[in-house]
Amino acid sequence: MAEHSPCTARGETPLQRADRNFVELLQELRVTQTGVQILFAFLLSLAFTSRFSSLDTAQRVTYVSTLLLAVLAAALFTAPAALHRSLFQQGAKPRIVQVSSRLATTGLIVLVFAFSGSVLLVVDVTTGRAGGIAAGAATFLVCVGLWGLLPRLVRRAGLRQAANGGCEEPEPAVEEAALRGTVRIPAPRRGGSSRREASLRRR
Repeated sequence: MAEHSPCTARGETPLQRADRNFVELLQELRVTQTGVQILFAFLLSLAFTSRFSSLDTAQRVTYVSTLLLAVLAAALFTAPAALHRSLFQQGAKPRIVQVSSRLATTGLIVLVFAFSGSVLLVVDVTTGRAGGIAAGAATFLVCVGLWGLLPRLVRRAGLRQAANGGCEEPEPAVEEAALRGTVRIPAPRRGGSSRREASLRRR
């Protein structure tokens, strides 16, 4: 069986890198799935409350739309597990990671609208239509800023740091000596000090 050459600075093979990326993706999905489950449970229970019958047409449309968006987000976030199970031990791990990443990204986009719709519905019922629209728009902007704009700013800052050379790394010999505790500070040159003493004596 042919050996895979390292493809990253960590000395990983392509299959090892795919395994690590898939594990990291699953960790991220666990965080997002918790939020989707809470939202989905809230929306399901809302239909069986006594106040649900008093909702007007716009509020009912918002409710149904938000519920369907939550279902779609949950399906997108669980699709990587189903994809991995269907293609298990078929040598498709890099492709699974690539498709799963796209599914997770699409799920986050859908989740933004689900969060915004749920906040719009709750605030609309409690305070009024204007307050609901404002709260839903604010939720949308916060999610877009934190999930979309912030990663781009961090990436741009990283590119600028890399372009400027980043942090200077110590020389290997100096670093090894520092770890061993054998770094010596060079003594001042005697020639320069003797000349200064001679000049002071002449004065």
